Amino acid sequence: MSQVSVKTKNRLSSRIQDIKPSGIRRFFDLASSMDNIISLGVGEPDFTTPWNIREASISSMERGFTAYSANAGVLELRQEITKYMDQRFEVDYNPETEVLVTVGASEAIDIGCRAILDPGDEVIIVEPGFVSYAPLVSMAGGVPVSVGTKIEDDFKVSAEQIRAVLTEKTKALMISFPNNPTGAVMLKEDLQEIATLAEEHDLIVFSDEIYAELSYDHKHVSFAALDGMKERTILISGFSKAFAMTGWRLGFVMAPPDLLAAMLKLHQYSLMCAPTMAQYGALEALKSGMDDVERMTQSYKQRRGFFVESFAEMGLACHMPGGAFYAFPSIKATGLSSEEFAEKLLYEEHVAVVPGDIFGAGGEGHIRCSYATSMENLQEATKRMNRFVSKYL
Repeated sequence: MSQVSVKTKNRLSSRIQDIKPSGIRRFFDLASSMDNIISLGVGEPDFTTPWNIREASISSMERGFTAYSANAGVLELRQEITKYMDQRFEVDYNPETEVLVTVGASEAIDIGCRAILDPGDEVIIVEPGFVSYAPLVSMAGGVPVSVGTKIEDDFKVSAEQIRAVLTEKTKALMISFPNNPTGAVMLKEDLQEIATLAEEHDLIVFSDEIYAELSYDHKHVSFAALDGMKERTILISGFSKAFAMTGWRLGFVMAPPDLLAAMLKLHQYSLMCAPTMAQYGALEALKSGMDDVERMTQSYKQRRGFFVESFAEMGLACHMPGGAFYAFPSIKATGLSSEEFAEKLLYEEHVAVVPGDIFGAGGEGHIRCSYATSMENLQEATKRMNRFVSKYL
């Protein structure tokens, strides 16, 4: 039987064709094909989800809680989320109209963009930042506009930088602190200047606070807790990072009722609801998991100190991350680009890191290194990296 030729013209939307695949995945794929690799590239805790959380999920299945939940999520979980966020970060939301349980924080960002953006609307994205922000804006028909931050400013963004790129088409601002990949944090006074700007220009603010619990030196300040900001904030968080629940794919979004209702429609038609069993695990995490969060956070803080000190000893400038579990050292002194450094390090010393340019403006000349791995791995990885760097300095 002869094969029929299939024409490929116009099979894919131009919008999707213009989006590049994740640069992080390329390095993961390379590393997975090699032996004796120490990976500092994975953005997830090295801890197993605490047993009481796993047990609660297993128990929910044993009790027959295997049907769909409400589209917005199990009400008891939404109630516990609002209680938790109020107690920890002083934000007050209605669990019935202002909270939606999502399939990871990434879904929350996606449906948030699709809920508010019309074609051509601009979204200012603070970079270096999470690799999904700009593609999700583009896939929603919006136009991402980057604002780069620098190591000299501790990777903080100022209201003046944001003001410089505002246009009549600007509809929203995307911020994330503690930041992935830099570990940067913003204090209340830093955020207040941005809040004033957002009010002046009627901006909706996406505040991705997935690393809120992993703040080492200062208590996390939620953007929605600032005066007048709850009504213009789409607050995004989840269970992946602080509770070591990455594979559970469970996040949540909190927003004013009109925005939340629009996101709920998208969620209903695309995903129906988050996995029921995972929701019962998350409920247990919020009720009794804070001791485990504290234990893991203290472990990351110890590793952070070792890691940053090791980069200084190599001769690489490295900002002290105030949160998350990443270091973002500058490798400019080596004369290599971010991608060259990462590839050579992988092939020559079998250490996997992520090139900084993947994370957008300001990322070139840096690499992202996760310290969410054992101290033994960190010690061996920095030993190998020191040997590699010494050839270029």
